[in-house]
Amino acid sequence: MKNACFWILLLFVCPLQAQQSLSHLQKQGTATQLVVDGKPFLIIGGELGNSSASSPADIERIFPKLQRMGLNTVLVPAYWDLTEPVEGQFDFSLTDKVIRQARENKLKVVFLWFGAWKNSMSCYAPLWFKEDYKKYPRAYTKAGKPLEIASAFSENVFKADNRAFSAWLKHVASVDAKEGTVVMVQIQNEIGMLEDARDYSKEATKLFNAPVPSHFIDYLLQNKKLLHPEMLAKWESRGCLKKGTWQEVFGGDVYTDEIFMAWSYALYVERMAKEARTIYNVPLYVNAAMNSRNRKPGEYPSAGPLAHLIDVWHCAAPTIDFLAPDLYDKGFVDWVAKYKLHNNPLFIPEIRLEDNDGVRAFYVFGEHDAIGFCPFSIEDGSDKPDAPLVQSYATLKELMPLLTKYQGKASMNGLLFDQDNQERILSYDDLRITCRHNFTLPWDPRASDGRVWPEGGGVLIRLARNEYIVAGSGLVLEFKKESEEKAKHTQALGEDGFVSVGGKGQKVESGWQGGMRAGIGSVDEVNVNEDGSLRYIRRLNGDQDHQGRHVRISVGQFSILHVKLYDYK
Repeated sequence: MKNACFWILLLFVCPLQAQQSLSHLQKQGTATQLVVDGKPFLIIGGELGNSSASSPADIERIFPKLQRMGLNTVLVPAYWDLTEPVEGQFDFSLTDKVIRQARENKLKVVFLWFGAWKNSMSCYAPLWFKEDYKKYPRAYTKAGKPLEIASAFSENVFKADNRAFSAWLKHVASVDAKEGTVVMVQIQNEIGMLEDARDYSKEATKLFNAPVPSHFIDYLLQNKKLLHPEMLAKWESRGCLKKGTWQEVFGGDVYTDEIFMAWSYALYVERMAKEARTIYNVPLYVNAAMNSRNRKPGEYPSAGPLAHLIDVWHCAAPTIDFLAPDLYDKGFVDWVAKYKLHNNPLFIPEIRLEDNDGVRAFYVFGEHDAIGFCPFSIEDGSDKPDAPLVQSYATLKELMPLLTKYQGKASMNGLLFDQDNQERILSYDDLRITCRHNFTLPWDPRASDGRVWPEGGGVLIRLARNEYIVAGSGLVLEFKKESEEKAKHTQALGEDGFVSVGGKGQKVESGWQGGMRAGIGSVDEVNVNEDGSLRYIRRLNGDQDHQGRHVRISVGQFSILHVKLYDYK
C-alpha cells in the first residue's frame, strides 16, 4: 500500500518539476559566468536579423556560414505569429529546424521570444490577436490614440502571450533537455513604450494614480546605499517618501511615468519568467534599446530594462537573471560600463555589425568579464578567413580557457583604442604598463595616410609576477618599473625604429636616478590548448619587439603572445 501511494504521489509531483537545463549561471569572484556542458562558456556569437529565421530555407542556408565565421552561439528569434498562427494551434517546426541546424553546425542557441512586444511594437503578435483589439487591448497615448502596442495591463494579453510562450518552451525542453543546445532564453525584445512615456489607458491610469506598491518602497529602503544614482536622486528629490502615489513619491514628469511603466512591464515579464522556471530551468534575460542621443522617455522605448531602471526591474522581476544592452550608438566604452554593475553581469546580445567588433569583443571579455558578445544581423558579415571578426572569433575561442579561468579575479584588463583615445596606463605589482594603439608607432604608413584608424584592442592577463598574456590586434605595450625615473625626452623615430635624424631626435632633460628596471625576457607567439596550457609557435625577440623595447601586435593581425619579463639594475 505504501508503494502504491508513493507512485500515485509521484505522478502528481513529476509534472510540476522543471526540466533542468544543461546551462546555468555561477559566480567566480566578481564575475558571473555562463556554464555550458559543465564548463564556463563565453558566447562568441551573433544575432540573426529579425526575419532571418522565418523560413526553413533561410535557416539551412545561414547556419553553415555561421560555423565558417567562427561563432559558437547564435541568437535566433522565436516568432509568436509563426508559432501560433491559429489561436490554440501550435507549429514548432521552425524551432526544430533551428535546433537541428545548430547541432549539425556545432552551435549553441539563445532563443529570443518575439511575443507581445518586439522593439516596443506588437508586430510579431499573430493576426488573430491583433484583430481582436477589444479582447486584446492596445496601449494609448495621452491624447487617446491607440497604438500598435499591446497593453501590459490586460490579463487577456498576458494569458495569450504566456500560453504561447509556455507551450513553446515545453516543446524546447522536450527536444533539448538531454543535449542542451539551447543555453539561454530572452523574454520579449526591446520592451518599452513609444510616443508617450507610459500607457494612458483607463487601466493604466487607475494604477498610476494609486499608491506605489509597498514592496517597491521596501526595496528602496533596504537597498538605499546600492541604488542606481539616478533612481536615488529621483527618490531623494521628493524627500524619500515611504508612501504615496507615483507622482507623490517620484514627482510629476515623464521620468516618473517611465518608472511606473517599467514597474508594470517588469511585473508582466516576471510572471512569464516564473512559469518558465517551472518548465525549463534555463538562464533568462531581457534586452533594452538605449536611451541615447538626449532623447526622453517615449522618444526611445520608455521603461525598458535600462541601466537607470535596474532597481525597478530587479524588484519587480527578480527571476530575470540580467539586463542586456543593444548597442548602436557611439561611445561603446561608456555604454558597456553602464551595464557591468555590481548587480548585473554584462551580456551584449546586439551591437552594430562592423569590422571594429572584432577588437571590441576582446575588450568586453577582458575588461568586464562579459558573458557574451553578439553583432546583429550576423549573417550579413563576411566568412572569409581574413575578415576581422572571423580572425577575432577564432582567437577568442582559442583563448577561452584562460579568459574563463581569470574572470572575476582582478588579473585581467581589456584594451580598446582609436584615433582619439590612444593610450591607457595599467599597474600590476610594481609595474607601470603603458598600452597604446599600434598606429602610435611611426613605421606603419596607414597611421598617417588620412584614413580613420581602425580600433585596436585586446586583453592583458597577468599569469604570475613578470608573466603575461597579451592578445588581440593593433596594440603596443611597454613595461617599466614604477620606481624608474623616466628620462623626459622627445623622440622622432624612423621606419627602422632608430632616431630619425642624428643628434636631433632626442633631448634628455633629466639623468638616470637608479633603481630596478624591467626588461623583456621573451615574447612568444603561442596557441592555447583546451586545458589552458600554452603551445609554442615562434619567438619574437627581434624586430617584432623592437629588440626588447615593447610588445606589439599589428593592426589587422590577431595573435596571442606569451610575455616573460625580468628585473635588472
